[in-house]
Amino acid sequence: MNFKSQNPFLNNKSFSATTARKEQVHHATIIDYNQEMTLSGTINKTLLLFLLLTASAMVIWWMAFNGMNPIVPAIGGAVVGLILVVISAFKPQYSPYLAPGYALFEGLFIGGISAIFETMYPGIVIQAVGATFVTFVVCLGLYRYKIVKVTEQFKSVVVAATLAIATYYLISWVVSMFTSFQPVHYGNSMMSIGISIFVIIIAALNLFLDFDRIEKGAEQKMPKYMEWYGAMGLMVTLVWLYIEFLRLLSKLNSKN
Repeated sequence: MNFKSQNPFLNNKSFSATTARKEQVHHATIIDYNQEMTLSGTINKTLLLFLLLTASAMVIWWMAFNGMNPIVPAIGGAVVGLILVVISAFKPQYSPYLAPGYALFEGLFIGGISAIFETMYPGIVIQAVGATFVTFVVCLGLYRYKIVKVTEQFKSVVVAATLAIATYYLISWVVSMFTSFQPVHYGNSMMSIGISIFVIIIAALNLFLDFDRIEKGAEQKMPKYMEWYGAMGLMVTLVWLYIEFLRLLSKLNSKN
């Protein structure tokens, strides 16, 4: 079975479908290499999205520490960001327009939620940012030097684990809404901390799948807009990883 990244941007049929369309080009078509997906182009667009997200988050951060309630922009940013993710997942050709919007709105969510955690546990944000950055660099190095190879078995395990996490979170959220049941990943018990560590590992492993799909997309000479698509997908994974680090660190801090 050919499993792909569980990242909502890199796990659907957009990459393979785009490749199939390119194979049906008439022999007289002139190929414009400036309109093809490249690694350098994807990296540049990832950096741009990161800057947009950071700028948006810093604005909300500043406003939150000057009296504004950060929960409103956090919820609004999360909802709009999710909508843009869903649209791009079905219409990747719109990614050049949707990706910057996602970065800006997701920045509202990141800035708001970070301000809330920072108020509760001073210093936690810089720790989570550092942990996310180190994890990204380590995973990129392991992938770049082929220390970790993305095989079909590797993909199968990561995708299965990610689906299990998503299912567990969804069921826990629904049950907790209608009952007094408290999911085991709540609180600061050893079980809860262990679950957070497991989720962080799976999120980090998803980075390898994302790197692989972006590299394959460049090798297959996909359309230029797929650079935005791939960059946006990578940002989704990094945001997930950062939030999970925040949750883990908050649990560890609450035990002190």
